[in-house]
Amino acid sequence: MKFLHTADWHIGQLFHEYDRSYEHQQFLNWLVETLVAEKIEVLLISGDIFDSSNPSAASVRMFYRFLNEATTALPDLQIIITAGNHDSAARLEAPKPLLESSNVHIIGMVEKDAAGNIDFEKLLIKIHDASGAIKALCLAIPFLRMGDYPAIADCANPYTEGVTALYQDAFDYAQQYNTDNQPIIAMGHLHTLQAEITDLDKTERLIMGGVECISATAFHPDIKYVALGHIHKAQKIGGKEHIRYSGSPLPMSFSEIHYKHQVIVFDLDQEISDLKAIEIPVSVPLQRIPHQHQPLHEVIYLLEQLPVVDSNPENLPYLQVRVLLDGPEPALRHKIETVLAGKPVRLAKIDAQYPASTKEAQELITAEKLNELQPIDVFGKVYQSRYHSEVPSEIMQLFQQVAEEVNQTAG
Repeated sequence: MKFLHTADWHIGQLFHEYDRSYEHQQFLNWLVETLVAEKIEVLLISGDIFDSSNPSAASVRMFYRFLNEATTALPDLQIIITAGNHDSAARLEAPKPLLESSNVHIIGMVEKDAAGNIDFEKLLIKIHDASGAIKALCLAIPFLRMGDYPAIADCANPYTEGVTALYQDAFDYAQQYNTDNQPIIAMGHLHTLQAEITDLDKTERLIMGGVECISATAFHPDIKYVALGHIHKAQKIGGKEHIRYSGSPLPMSFSEIHYKHQVIVFDLDQEISDLKAIEIPVSVPLQRIPHQHQPLHEVIYLLEQLPVVDSNPENLPYLQVRVLLDGPEPALRHKIETVLAGKPVRLAKIDAQYPASTKEAQELITAEKLNELQPIDVFGKVYQSRYHSEVPSEIMQLFQQVAEEVNQTAG
């Protein structure tokens, strides 16, 4: 049977406040064409279908329109969808009653019985061939929140050991019903050990509290393929060809400017074969001017060289401007937007860099020392830490004037 693995669509995401509906629709159109061209029989979508737990009506329509178009083009296509951390598990599962008679399976949550035992039957998807015979079993594990995985007493890391135990228990459950020795695959939406992450992955990991990493050894060696989501860079894990992140189909930050976004295709009989990556066409490119930070006057000159042309506003490149500054530049954005008027780009981000910090600016200030500092001293240190230069005299005079007025008002 032929499989396609994808994840982290993030439908509804804004890229630096720009709507990405056009890009997502282009990807989904391409995906339907690829499913047909590759004669895919099973589509695996490993979480983060939407960018928000409360997606817009337009985002939901786009997703279900894709499901309709894919299953219309390939009536025997089986689709297995698991929830990611950005998805609402309950909202994603809401249409399940309408899909029970179809080959679309949505797993949003880990259900338990009254005694707290995981209902592994609902996490086990039987994959059939065209004749209806079971050809493989899929452990469709969604993003695991606290309380989803087993609580392991007296362990060093409750999360990693709990998640590992859940995957082992799910595999053992599948083996009980695997009388014909069908191959087993697994899905997951998690952060694995040694995964190479993007800038956005780093930010999200901080927001989530630094969620622990799962070792590749958490997946039983007899699992033939592990379809992962959550990390946006396509990669294999633990040196294993069969444990993979497909990566996001669209670039999620400017750190991905040189990434090859892709889906993974493979054949599965008793073993994996013909595994390959198929590159996703870029509908809206990322652009940097300049490639390295340069002084503002040089950046302005480079931006002026861009042609003025009539272009489709939906596929204009997203532009990151990199500029080297000596200090504050209050009119920076206005200056850049002015020179870009009519240019065939969309200004997404201004990346301002300042001279290297000094040792003095990096000095740790204790609570006791902070109490000894006057407001003007604090202002000077904050300015130094941000701009790596002394406060200009005119700005210091303005600050002193404001501080005096505040003191007079307080008195």
